[in-house]
Amino acid sequence: MLKIGRGNPYRELERALGYRFRDRSLLEQALVHPSYRYETDGVDADNQRLEFLGDAVLGMLTAAYLFEAHPGKPEGELTSLRSQVTSGRALAAIGEGIGLGAYLKIGRGEERSGGRQRASNLTEAVEALIGAAWRDGGMKAAEKVVRRLILPTTAGLESHSAAANPKGRLQELSQARWKQSPVYTLTATEGPAHEASFTVDVSLPDGSCWTGQGKGKRAAETAAARAALADLDQVSGVRCRES
Repeated sequence: MLKIGRGNPYRELERALGYRFRDRSLLEQALVHPSYRYETDGVDADNQRLEFLGDAVLGMLTAAYLFEAHPGKPEGELTSLRSQVTSGRALAAIGEGIGLGAYLKIGRGEERSGGRQRASNLTEAVEALIGAAWRDGGMKAAEKVVRRLILPTTAGLESHSAAANPKGRLQELSQARWKQSPVYTLTATEGPAHEASFTVDVSLPDGSCWTGQGKGKRAAETAAARAALADLDQVSGVRCRES
């Protein structure tokens, strides 16, 4: 198992999860990709077992929530809703949104091939974090993480999960109104390569523009799309500065 040095390098991640781990070795294990374990001496566990556990816990908690939230829906519709919430695409978008890729421990080959942004790696890490929370604090701990990360995405299920996939939803709106796609432009990159912060503008065909920031280009694009959707829904967003 990897050792954590002084301080808490995962403070921001725990804040995003809505849960502080008592045993942070579980949190750290949830971030270990198999490629890192294969290449690193002394590391005897990766996040695959926790991912297996987290997948089951997530499915149960999501099913229970949807059962209570939609008393009139039949089993088939509830199954469809659960599939949307727990799909790899939705979980990867959540992982991207909280900058999870920056925390992953991955092997050199995986690093070179873009493993920090790979959807499957983000999906597995999100599930592993839920499993780690369950191991650390039981069902109540796992529920805290699921309520913070996953359940907010259920609000947009009837409209194609805008919360879970803001870029996809903005694409749909733009195509419906103007028959054109949004344009994403990288405007700034700050900090060292291993922890760079990206700034991206997204513009619509009518000339409106919004800005997003993230620990990766895709995360910044997602943040910009989310700001645009919030503004289009008459909620305050982050507009691009006037040039």
